[in-house]
Amino acid sequence: MQSYQNLKILQNLYRLKALGYTYSDPIKINEQTIATQPKDLASLHDQILTCHLCDFSKSRTQSMPGSGFENAKVMFVDYTVSELEDSTSSYYVGRSGEMLKKMIQNVLKLSLEEVYYTHAIKCKPLRHTQDLSLQWQSCKNYLFAQIELIRPKVIVTLGEESFYALMGEKETFESLRGHIINFKKSHLVPLYHPNFLLRNPNLKKIVYNDLKTIKSCL
Repeated sequence: MQSYQNLKILQNLYRLKALGYTYSDPIKINEQTIATQPKDLASLHDQILTCHLCDFSKSRTQSMPGSGFENAKVMFVDYTVSELEDSTSSYYVGRSGEMLKKMIQNVLKLSLEEVYYTHAIKCKPLRHTQDLSLQWQSCKNYLFAQIELIRPKVIVTLGEESFYALMGEKETFESLRGHIINFKKSHLVPLYHPNFLLRNPNLKKIVYNDLKTIKSCL
């Protein structure tokens, strides 16, 4: 158990002791509930910016709620915030971000202001190799609330991890990549992550066809 979680448990136990309690039920860690359902995206962003539900609040520069149009037809979902995004407090940064911008502008023929871009996990991880399932449990209601408020026509998951976070592992990423999947009240299209394309440029033509599939849904 991470030291941050131990501290939060200890603080809660001291608070209960001061109130006269001698026993309390086990405290559930990393289970996110939004206390009051936000009425708009700005209110939800404020909740995310002040979130301290997991130990990533120690390693991040800030939470990154998302960027773009509140009524976007297309919503891109990456898995985690990169170190460069965290350090610059910017989206679409680095070679990966530049590639995503070109996909949006040159193929979908949309401006960055017409789409919405966010992450499944809203903060930079402590380590690239760690299991993030607990942090996803803390963050997932934020993402689902964003989907509910924006109501995009198409949700594009970038890479396998983002796809499995939303869809689970009932189907493989490769079997559904580029296909249109009904998800809540939207279509979901899994796409190769731009970082993966930088390492495998021979797949760009496949992604171009997948982007045309996304465009057909708009």
